[in-house]
Amino acid sequence: MRNVTRAADFLGLSQPATSAALARLRRYFDDQLLVRAGRGYELTPLAQDLEPLVESAMHAIERVSTIKSQFNPATSDRKFVIVASDYVAAMLVEPLRAILRIEAPQVAVEIVPTSMTSWEESNYGRWDLIVGPMGYNLPGNSKPVFRDSFVAVLDSENPVLGKPDLSAEDLVQLPQAVGYFGAEIRTPGDQFWDILGTSPVIAARVQGLLSLPLLVEGTDLLALVPRMLAYKYSRGTDLAIVDFPVENEAALVEAMFWHANRENDPANSWLRSVVQRACQQLHEILETLSPQVRRASIHAAGIG
Repeated sequence: MRNVTRAADFLGLSQPATSAALARLRRYFDDQLLVRAGRGYELTPLAQDLEPLVESAMHAIERVSTIKSQFNPATSDRKFVIVASDYVAAMLVEPLRAILRIEAPQVAVEIVPTSMTSWEESNYGRWDLIVGPMGYNLPGNSKPVFRDSFVAVLDSENPVLGKPDLSAEDLVQLPQAVGYFGAEIRTPGDQFWDILGTSPVIAARVQGLLSLPLLVEGTDLLALVPRMLAYKYSRGTDLAIVDFPVENEAALVEAMFWHANRENDPANSWLRSVVQRACQQLHEILETLSPQVRRASIHAAGIG
């Protein structure tokens, strides 16, 4: 956190009380612990050595204060925090809320977007779960929960859909709308065109994947998005979905990640089971939506 004001807000203390506590720690360790660096602050070498030990101690305190030998979701009013992308949140919230209404009506689950989180190790212990893609070095224990693949979405009146032998070469000629997750993060959808040895013209960039189907509707744009998201947002819109051959599809495997200290927490174990069951329902939802959407397919994904 490295900021007294933010630390005070997080702890629920006044800034003077937090500053006084910092002063006591400085006297105890005979070290400044937090020093000004430019317009911000940095931890001293001793404070950096203390950080993982303090984090471990905080986890132990949390377990003593909030974790009981048994967890009863029917009577608990515990609050959980799940970090997830906009795409995962959009897909997960419906089945997740349905399970909570039945099993845990007083339990609160807050879904925090990945775009608002800092992946510093010191923050990791505050989250109960992360639901994110595998292959990006997300921290903690993990378990895959569902698989998706990218499809192309475009306006249902796009003239390219009238071609009798629609190909990937036809699609790559269309201006593209893409989701942005940071300069160093590329989705399987981004990498799809690389694998085919081509590069489309990028006409629009948006944060995340959630708004891409709505951005495409009524335009000449094309976007690659996960199939489940495309199906969900094709309801009530004038969108068409183009499938790629199985051998060329850009797959996406989402998993849940949790801190090792929460492995044996009964409440966290229950939360993981809820997320897993909610994700299992996604494929059932997909089956019900599939016949309702306009779909096309290409016979070969190679670029000639």
